[in-house]
Amino acid sequence: KMSLLSNAKGVRAQQPDIKAQTAALQEQIKSLEREKARLGRLVTANAANQKQLDDIDSQLEVVRRQLSALTSTLQKSSDNISAQSSTLDIQVAQLEDQLEKTRIVSPVSGTVLNRYAEAGELATIGTPLFKIADIETIFLRAYVTNDQLAQIKLNGEVTVRVDDGHGGMKSYKGRINWISDKSEFTPKTIQTKNERANLVYALKIAVPNDGFLKIGMYGEVKL
Repeated sequence: KMSLLSNAKGVRAQQPDIKAQTAALQEQIKSLEREKARLGRLVTANAANQKQLDDIDSQLEVVRRQLSALTSTLQKSSDNISAQSSTLDIQVAQLEDQLEKTRIVSPVSGTVLNRYAEAGELATIGTPLFKIADIETIFLRAYVTNDQLAQIKLNGEVTVRVDDGHGGMKSYKGRINWISDKSEFTPKTIQTKNERANLVYALKIAVPNDGFLKIGMYGEVKL
C-alpha cells in the first residue's frame, strides 16, 4: 500500500500546470492584440500601412494556434495522468479492503466469556474465536404451574430474588419478555386435576444486572 501511495504521489507530481505553461503565450497574445489596436488607429489616421496590420494579424493567428495546440497537448497529458492516478487509487482501495478483512470485529458489545484463539492466529470460516454475551441484562428461565400462569402476562413486572451470599436474599425488578405457548412434562392424556398440576410453562424474565448477577445463578420469582 505504501508503495502504491508513493507511486500515486509521483504520478500526481507530473500533473502539468496548464495555466503556468501557457502564460507566456497568453501574454504574447495580449501584447499582439495591443499592437494590433495601435496599428489599427494608425492605419485609420493614414500613419501606417495596411500591410503592417495584416502582419500583426498573421502573427496573432500563429500564436493563437500555438496556444491551442499546447493547451490540447497539456490537457491530454493531464487526463492521462489523472487516469493513472485513479487506477492507483483503486488499487489502494482494494488493499484497504484486504487489510480491513484482517481485523475481526465483534458484531455485538458484551463480555468475553471464553476465548478460543489468540491475536495474530489464522482465522478460518466457521471456526469460533470467542464466546461473548451481553450481561447488562440477565435472563432468568423460570417455570410456573397452570394455576400461576393465569396470574402473569407478557411484559409484566415481577420480583426476582437471589442468594446474596450472606444467608439473605437480594431482590431485583424483572420483566417477563417471553412465555412458552407449550407446557412441559405434560402427559399425553390428562385425566385428573392432580395430573394437571404437573403442567409447567417456561418463561424468561429480563433482569437488569448491577454486576452481582452471574450466568448460571439460581433465582426465584415472586409474582
